[in-house]
Amino acid sequence: MMRFLLQRAGHAAFLLFGVSILAFLFSTLAPGNYFDEMRLNPQISAERLSALRAEYEVDRPTALRYARWAGALAHGDLGFSFAYNMPVAPLLWTRARNTLLLTGTATVLVWMLALPLGVWSAERLGRPADVALSWATAVLLIIPDLALALGLLILAVRSGWLPMGGMVSVGFGEFSVALKIRDLAWHMILPLLVLLLSALPVLLRHVRAAVAEALEAPFLRAAEGHGISRKRLLYRYALPAAAHPLIALFGLSLGTLLSGSLVVEAVMGWPGLGPFLRDAILARDLYVVIGGVLLSTLFLVAGNFAADLLLYWVDPRIRAGTGR
Repeated sequence: MMRFLLQRAGHAAFLLFGVSILAFLFSTLAPGNYFDEMRLNPQISAERLSALRAEYEVDRPTALRYARWAGALAHGDLGFSFAYNMPVAPLLWTRARNTLLLTGTATVLVWMLALPLGVWSAERLGRPADVALSWATAVLLIIPDLALALGLLILAVRSGWLPMGGMVSVGFGEFSVALKIRDLAWHMILPLLVLLLSALPVLLRHVRAAVAEALEAPFLRAAEGHGISRKRLLYRYALPAAAHPLIALFGLSLGTLLSGSLVVEAVMGWPGLGPFLRDAILARDLYVVIGGVLLSTLFLVAGNFAADLLLYWVDPRIRAGTGR
């Protein structure tokens, strides 16, 4: 167990290290920086601008700046935001909580839908109900996330049924606890619906394929011949037999939902990492961009690490050292 955990932790650390180098390199090689925009401000003198560039070391070699940033990162310091004039870490964690709330809720809901629908579709493989569901997922697959988000947002604007953006209503701080939960849930409906409709088709098709393949296994055909009920056969035997590829898919689904949520947040005004990173990129706020990319990668790595732990628990081959 310990060897498996150390191996996976080593892979995660290597990935984060590589992402940090690439994010830092691409961000610093991009033309211009935050202080170039300040030249247009007549209230800032050239001497003051030079002093600021020297203070934040923007003219230092990239390798030296990365080494100093990596040393600070080892102590939990993600750098300093030029635009907000404060440390990056508190800025990112505040918005990361909102992104995790949206992505985590979407992950739970999409798997709660994909598993029973996928099993139901696999049981009716080739029948009209299965064909209709396959066509519906195919239609959803060809619709880009951005178009889906904009379409639902326009529908909300014209109908007035749902909030048109944001995370909470005006005066949220004065609401009771029950009203706060209700208001937050009401604002989550639209972005969650976009994430569900974009992620569900892929997951549903994978569940359907995995369960359909498991149903063709000889031991399940033998169990069916012994008179075991269809429902018991599906949920007691077929679904556990299909668990290996589905658990491996969990980490990928989390990454898909996380990347999709960044787009949805930017479109719908959800105060998460998406709009925050967009504004930081436009402002060339270097350490906010790097910290946001690194934090998003950390969430993805954590999802894959959780999937690896589940695989270790359900697959005896991995525990014996003969699996992946």
